[in-house]
Amino acid sequence: MTHRFHPTMLREYDIRGVVGDTLSDADAHAIGRSFATLIARAGGKRVAVGYDGRLSSPMLADALIAGINAAGIDALNVGLGPTPMLYYAASTEDVDGGIQITGSHNPPDYNGFKMVFQGRPFFGADIQRIGEMAAAGDWEAVNPGGEGTAQSIDIVDAYVDRLVQGFTGGAFRIGWDAGNGAAGTVIEKLTARLPGEHHLLYTDIDGHFPNHHPDPTEEKNLADLKALVAAKKLDFGVAFDGDGDRIGAIDGEGRVIWGDQLLQIYAAAVLKERPGATVIADVKASQALFDRVAELGGKPLMWKTGHSLIKAKMKETGSPLAGEMSGHIFFADHYYGYDDAPYAAVRLIEAATKLGKSVTQLRGEMPAMVNTPELRFQVDEVRKFAIVDEVLARLTAAGATVDRTDGARVLTDDGWWLLRASNTQDVLVARAEAKDKAALARLMAAIDDQLAASGVVRGPQAAH
Repeated sequence: MTHRFHPTMLREYDIRGVVGDTLSDADAHAIGRSFATLIARAGGKRVAVGYDGRLSSPMLADALIAGINAAGIDALNVGLGPTPMLYYAASTEDVDGGIQITGSHNPPDYNGFKMVFQGRPFFGADIQRIGEMAAAGDWEAVNPGGEGTAQSIDIVDAYVDRLVQGFTGGAFRIGWDAGNGAAGTVIEKLTARLPGEHHLLYTDIDGHFPNHHPDPTEEKNLADLKALVAAKKLDFGVAFDGDGDRIGAIDGEGRVIWGDQLLQIYAAAVLKERPGATVIADVKASQALFDRVAELGGKPLMWKTGHSLIKAKMKETGSPLAGEMSGHIFFADHYYGYDDAPYAAVRLIEAATKLGKSVTQLRGEMPAMVNTPELRFQVDEVRKFAIVDEVLARLTAAGATVDRTDGARVLTDDGWWLLRASNTQDVLVARAEAKDKAALARLMAAIDDQLAASGVVRGPQAAH
């Protein structure tokens, strides 16, 4: 028996496809069997499985568990919940790895798999290996009757207990928007345990996402939260993506607090306790963040975009805190080092308390930079990396100041601009930040000139 995946499915940080088109239950079975084979060969015995609220997730979970069992490995089904709840299970239960079935912030017909292998992120070459093993039928063969077992447990309450363990925050009036995503039940239970006053939106888990798309990095998706905060005069609001590993936030005046701005707040609190610590952010983050970390006495480190890549870099450097523009925030300070949006919300309450300022004040004190959001535009999948290579070659020939950590981040007298290829979609990502609007226009013109030289026009915004 062998299995071939659709060529678009095996991504850099996860496995992802469109259910009924590029992703089926047969794929889930093969993923389970390949992953469990790797676990077995590494001496492991059991894998935790969780899933999000998408309509296809239970079906894929059943097939995944059957595949895990077929390789002679036991499955621990932790059920419906956010991705960080699966990470929590993988960190605290007697298991050797974990798989979350989730389409993250993609449209409802997408689904996918995020994996942890013996406590480390499973990505890049690991994911390609899953495809190679399936194509070769390189799976553990078990004798009849030697299949693994499947057990289901409920860990929602244990996870919520851990989110509030040692809580040191004050009482605030907060709006919470779960976006009908997988974190809904957790947010209901969490807010019941926190001091203050909590107003909840869309905590019923619904894979149709009837109210708005669950992606808090798109400002339009924060409209209902902004209206709630304004109507009730709340201190601030937080929002979550479809699988609860990314956080969005707004202050009491309705201003968005982007991922790199949240990181400034967290860094100020963490560095009080851990002076000189390394704080990691991805290449899309504002220069203001890196400058602020240095000013606070920390060591700023710019790294590649991607939750798996950031987690691996944190382990390597011993960093207690990291984050991405996209709202993935990672705490290894009093926590496990994975991206957990409900926990990041708890830490925002604690940070404001520790720093003795309101979230609105903390947001208001940040330098006013003129920048673009993350600009994403469709390109041919086979051309996307080549375009970035061509841009880098031209910039190098021109003697530009370029950081090549992840794509091209170009520093000029006007500010900086970035062009990188998405690892998860057929899009290029651009961003620019400057001192004023005229400087920003010059940076955007530089991006467009480079794209034109590679035969590309920056088209309409691509969806995530």
